[in-house]
Amino acid sequence: MENRPIILVVDDSSANLTLCRGLLCKEYDVRLAKSGRIALSALSKIRPDVILLDIEMPDMSGFEVLEAINKKPEFSDTPVIFVTFHATEKHVIKAMELGSFSYIVKPFDEATLQTKIRLALKTKSECMASAGNR
Repeated sequence: MENRPIILVVDDSSANLTLCRGLLCKEYDVRLAKSGRIALSALSKIRPDVILLDIEMPDMSGFEVLEAINKKPEFSDTPVIFVTFHATEKHVIKAMELGSFSYIVKPFDEATLQTKIRLALKTKSECMASAGNR
């Protein structure tokens, strides 16, 4: 089996999970989590290369999920991209303050999603390479 980057998509909407899987499955190993708690549990089993994270979910918000991820040093180099309907400046600022890599507002187009994922993977790879050269 080829070694494709793992993308963890966290969203409480089955339609959004299905959409993301359909858009990404040709290029990536796509894993889905329907809640923040499921996503955090999945992180004990997988090491995603990028996490796509919704903000508004019933059990815990995407912000709370990112705060929990930030407490796990083994995921410090994992880019998190928020994919959400929230387009307000306060949401974007909070996401950036928590250390998210990027922010995409729903509805989004495939080109934007693919570009931001590729940029996140490239940035992660460059950071890991420079860390190895220290």
